[in-house]
Order: sequence, then structure tokens, then C-alpha cells
Amino acid sequence: MLFMVGEQSACIRIIGRANFTSSVDFKMLLDELCQKGCGCFVLDLSECVLMDSTFLGVLAGLGLKLSSGNGGPARHGVELYNPSPRITELLETLGVLRLFKITEGACAPAAPAQPLEHTPANPSKAEVTRTCMEAHQTLMDISPANAARFKDVAQFLAEGIKKSKTE
Repeated sequence: MLFMVGEQSACIRIIGRANFTSSVDFKMLLDELCQKGCGCFVLDLSECVLMDSTFLGVLAGLGLKLSSGNGGPARHGVELYNPSPRITELLETLGVLRLFKITEGACAPAAPAQPLEHTPANPSKAEVTRTCMEAHQTLMDISPANAARFKDVAQFLAEGIKKSKTE
């Protein structure tokens, strides 16, 4: 991930595979930026070849957070640049496409931006499991059809979290 941050916006380029292992770092970055007042996110997906359900769930959580209360995409919420047809199809299938503005073309920050120093997370197995569980729960909360898709995954993750608490 590469990112540039302005006063109230951030541009994040996601390169390669966006999956459960990178989702913890992505979520931590989003939380940090939101706490600093960032309310507009531009994600350049030109070089993103794959997003798994955990990463999509974290992304959907951000889209939901920034669009809550207005029934649709926030005016200054999350904009996805150049998602592949496969990623767009996944967003649509999971019922979360409405949370994002999709744009094709060159991606450039709307306001002056500077690189942000961010220390990548070295998440524990418990943190990865918890992030996976939260992401899948978000997807199930957004669309009832996702409950059938992810109920077994959610149950497996919940059991893993429960087991790790007793150890």
C-alpha cells in the first residue's frame, strides 16, 4: 500500500493482492486517518489484482461509516479508481457497491497531499482472526444474502476467537 494524505482526504494505492493478511494494516491505517479527521478516501485499485472477503468487509465498513445517515454514497466518502471487472463484480454481488463512487481514469489527489509515515502492523493471529470476524460480520449486516455466504466462516472465526481467549 502506498498513500498520500491531505487535510481531510487520503489517496491510497493498493498493489497486488488485498487479502486478510493486509486487512489488519489497512484497517489500522483507516482508523488512524479517520481519527485525524479524514473524511474522503480515494483508493487507486489500478494495480490491485484481487480482494478477498475480509479486505472487502473492511472496505465496506469504511464505506458504511462514511455514508451512514444519507442512504447512499457519501458526497465525500470513498471513491474507487479503476477497480477490475472482477472486483466490481464482487462489490456488486456482496451488495456493497452502492457505498462507493466508481471512477475510471487517472487518479490524482484533489488537494495537496504528502506522504504519511505509517508503521505497518505486525498483527498477531488473534488480531487477524478478530479483523476477519468483524469484516465478515459487516458484510452479513449489510446484506442478508451474505449471511448464507459467510455463516460458516463467521462461526469458524468465532470459535477461533473463543478458543484463543481460553488459552
